[in-house]
Amino acid sequence: MAQGDLSAANGTAVCRLYNEDCIEGMRRLLGDGSVDVVVTSPPYNLGVEYRRYDDTISREEYLLWTDRWAAEVRRVLSHGGSFFLNVGGKPRDPWVPFDVLGVMRRHFVLQNTIHWIKSIAIQKRDVGDYPGITGDVSVGHYKPINSSRFLNDCHEYIFHLTLNGDVELDRLAVGVPYQDASNIGRWRSATGGVRCRGNTWFIPYRTIRSRDFQRPHPATFPVQLPEMCMRLHGVERIRLAMDPFLGIGHSALAAARLGVPFVGFEIDEGYLAIARERLRATSAELELPLI
Repeated sequence: MAQGDLSAANGTAVCRLYNEDCIEGMRRLLGDGSVDVVVTSPPYNLGVEYRRYDDTISREEYLLWTDRWAAEVRRVLSHGGSFFLNVGGKPRDPWVPFDVLGVMRRHFVLQNTIHWIKSIAIQKRDVGDYPGITGDVSVGHYKPINSSRFLNDCHEYIFHLTLNGDVELDRLAVGVPYQDASNIGRWRSATGGVRCRGNTWFIPYRTIRSRDFQRPHPATFPVQLPEMCMRLHGVERIRLAMDPFLGIGHSALAAARLGVPFVGFEIDEGYLAIARERLRATSAELELPLI
């Protein structure tokens, strides 16, 4: 077992975490076409204060680096694999997701664009007599922007990338119930009582109730996000999932919950230590043996 590696097993599902650069790690450990699902959120080059990575390099240098790791992801992704890439921007620099997507276009086909909604407001007057909505609703979390020019940023992208754009998905694995029960009998595809969720996913962050709480990582997605991505691809078809920018391990936790074999890379030993502890806690909770 390599230094910095921790494994949690559920039957044949093994999770391995490595403290090393993802490009070198993929080259050293992963064969061509060996990964079926990649879920990741790389640095956005927006000046986030990471401990081991400079998030303020030039845009040209950032995109050249993006091209290098994307080429390795393409190499290890299987023919029927899915690459779910979470990228956000900021009001004063909104081009980042599209600049990154332009690089990805050299290696992948954009099969779906999913909008991760972190906060949303729904007014009763706009929905009328709608089941379950009895008044104005405002749910989720966002970072307020003090500006007369920009709107609060309540959304990020999840680009679903594949090699040829022909990957079949388990759409109902992340489906939602029909609001109108009569649709269940009206539509042949509605026999299971759920419909395709579509490409807008409301996934809020966990509520933080203490002002003294310090986030262990400055930029991470909720565990629910990678879990939904893996379910959408089809859990039974995942031989191996990967996150090349593991952070504090939320993709690893999602894989452990689903019993999916997983490999992750993280250059910051502090973040990796947190990921290990969280994986241990999840393994204990789910009664999974540690290897």
